[in-house]
Amino acid sequence: QVQLVESGGGLVQAGGSLRLSCAASGRTFNIYAMGWFRQAPGKEREFVGAISRSAGMTYYVDSVKGRFSISRDNAKNTVYLQMNSLKPEDTAVYYCAGDSRNWAGIRLKRYEYDYWGQGTQVTVSS
Repeated sequence: QVQLVESGGGLVQAGGSLRLSCAASGRTFNIYAMGWFRQAPGKEREFVGAISRSAGMTYYVDSVKGRFSISRDNAKNTVYLQMNSLKPEDTAVYYCAGDSRNWAGIRLKRYEYDYWGQGTQVTVSS
């Protein structure tokens, strides 16, 4: 099995930055594409961005393009979400997710991910 644990959330003022981390443990060789999702109160969980196993491919939802950046360190079994120029509408619980299927690309849909972390709260004040 694989366990994912997010960290790095917190309270930040608009315009500020945070870096989230997602540490994987267990059968980490089973993890290929990784993604970040977020869920605001009363809303569906939405895709934020994803990264391929090699980190050669990334993809972001339009609302975060140019502000958020995903990276990964496979030697440390950790994925990062660097969030800059944060806005109040970025407030949500952020989840990382992992895909167990052997594929070199990225995954964009919730159902394509097998492993999920417990989430970390990000609150952006105006």
